Amino acid sequence: MTLPTSSIERVRAALAEAGLPTVTRRFAEGTRTVADAAAAIGVQEGQIVKSMVFATASGATVLVLTSGVNRVDEHKVAALVGEAVTRPDADHVRRVTGFAIGGVPPLGHRTPLPTLLDEDLWNYDELWAAAGTPYDVFAITADQLQAATGGRRATVRR
Repeated sequence: MTLPTSSIERVRAALAEAGLPTVTRRFAEGTRTVADAAAAIGVQEGQIVKSMVFATASGATVLVLTSGVNRVDEHKVAALVGEAVTRPDADHVRRVTGFAIGGVPPLGHRTPLPTLLDEDLWNYDELWAAAGTPYDVFAITADQLQAATGGRRATVRR
């Protein structure tokens, strides 16, 4: 089996593998930031899923999926994973996930990552996440996101 090479193809393949619709939407104006994505899609900022990568003190990497209106509390993440965490540089993010910052999706990463899902994602019936580029997104529910990522539901916001 040949693995998809483009970022968006990898996300679509991961969605299909999870049994989810593979429909993505492209916005020429860009969806790199929460505000840009919400404006382009026409939804609340809280409905945008931020995919945030953290490095642990032991060298592991953790993915935190949070509502677009929330800031992640690194101390809470550290308590959940059992060691200190920091925000790695863009090269680390690309090396581990296979995606550039501004388009990191919640699934389809080069390396499977332990994942924490912000409790507040369940406040919305529909969420929108990056589909591997700063222009492409897909719709998903919090339950689908949890099932597709195998992530743990947690309170991670400040």
